[in-house]
Amino acid sequence: MFSSVRRLMSLHHHLGKFLLVGLLALSGLGLNISAQAEAYPTRSINIFVGFPAGGAADIVARMIGEQLSAKLGQPVVVINKPGAASTIGMVAAAAAPNDGYNLLLSSLTNQVIAGHLYKDLKVNILTDFEPVAMIANAPHVLNVNAQVPAQNLKELIAWLKANNGKINYASQGNGTLSHLESALLAEQIGVDLVHVPYKGSAPAVPDLVAGNVSFMFDSAAASKPLLDSGKVRALAVAATQRLPGMPELPTMIEAGLPGYNVNNWMGIYAPKGTPVEFTQVLEQTFAQILADPAFQKTLIEKGLIATPMGPKELTQRALEDSDRWGKVIKADNISF
Repeated sequence: MFSSVRRLMSLHHHLGKFLLVGLLALSGLGLNISAQAEAYPTRSINIFVGFPAGGAADIVARMIGEQLSAKLGQPVVVINKPGAASTIGMVAAAAAPNDGYNLLLSSLTNQVIAGHLYKDLKVNILTDFEPVAMIANAPHVLNVNAQVPAQNLKELIAWLKANNGKINYASQGNGTLSHLESALLAEQIGVDLVHVPYKGSAPAVPDLVAGNVSFMFDSAAASKPLLDSGKVRALAVAATQRLPGMPELPTMIEAGLPGYNVNNWMGIYAPKGTPVEFTQVLEQTFAQILADPAFQKTLIEKGLIATPMGPKELTQRALEDSDRWGKVIKADNISF
């Protein structure tokens, strides 16, 4: 009997030691994760952008990168990888190490549209990336060159109908939002237009100013300097509400095209598998940046609207837009 008691006591002793070791190991793991999060970042962070320097995505990346660097105490490097409706930048970001030091500034274009356009695209932002934070709405403005005989959207529509099939327009590239916005305009008013794709806004703008192309949907951020100089005219904004920085500019709906409902946005993503303790630091830091009234004012001056959202809201917006634009792309039979 006494030997049984001793065996039972020995069992309890060993079990206690096992539990103690396990608890200490878990505690150490927790402390290690916490320590990692507290130490992060310890070196420079890259932000991949699928558009060239000078466009809205590049402007936002550099603005947010400057603030991120100030908050976290490490350099932030913007890496421009333009082309293929911004998917080159997305593919490059997906291939980068998922160590918390590589991010993607994703726009609506490579966020949801590319998945419907490119049949052989191996990267999907909904499955190959971790959502971090929504940054801003970046509405596009309908710009015409100075030679176009239209002072408002109704006059432009009349001119396009009178010259059906003869008028060209620029876009940021095949399959980009600026391409699809023009395709949607043509579809809704019943005309054919000649598409001239570029690799982003920067190379397209000189041709728009020179009159080599008649119009272009471009970001308000990239358009504002041109509008201020009088080199092009803006007829409407492709958004559901007027821009705080351009309150005099009507929406496409207000200007005479009911049902033209477009919202362009930008968010930050990290490659799939990036440690959650790092993405949480980034999410919290972006929330602080976007809550700053001075930063919000700077965005407005650039034709942008601060739109702070967390990962869940960002994913929901992406899914909704994927469904909506997928139908437009299918209806227009656009694919590459």
